Amino acid sequence: MSLIARLRAYAAEALGVGNPEAVDETHLAATALLVHVARVDGILAPAESERLSRLVQGHYADGPDAARALIERAAAMDSEVRDVASLVEMIPHEADRAEREELLTMAWSVAAADGNVDEFEEALVERLGRLLGFDEAAITAARRSGQQGVAAA
Repeated sequence: MSLIARLRAYAAEALGVGNPEAVDETHLAATALLVHVARVDGILAPAESERLSRLVQGHYADGPDAARALIERAAAMDSEVRDVASLVEMIPHEADRAEREELLTMAWSVAAADGNVDEFEEALVERLGRLLGFDEAAITAARRSGQQGVAAA
């Protein structure tokens, strides 16, 4: 069984869904990526947790309870995978540029939520940007946008 197939089966089991294909794996993978960013420095600051919850609720879940449940499933998936490339592989190749940019901007926003983007967070989000197919200019633009979103929040 491939890693992707195992991840799909894991997600289906976590969601209590009999058919792994029925799981919205894009939202689960995107949330797991954001969880990974929030935890990469070893400290999940309250500001990062709050920002993560607001982003997930605003983009992938209908309400705080659904966001909390999705984050819990994503955190479990992240603990199992521990490799950002495997999570990126779960994002469909046909995802348009705007969707990928939005995810990258959200990752920068989570990294900056506590007021400090440390070297681990920076390296991870830059790698995420490259894995999502962006050049340095696009990664920098997403960083500015993500950090501005934190300042405005």
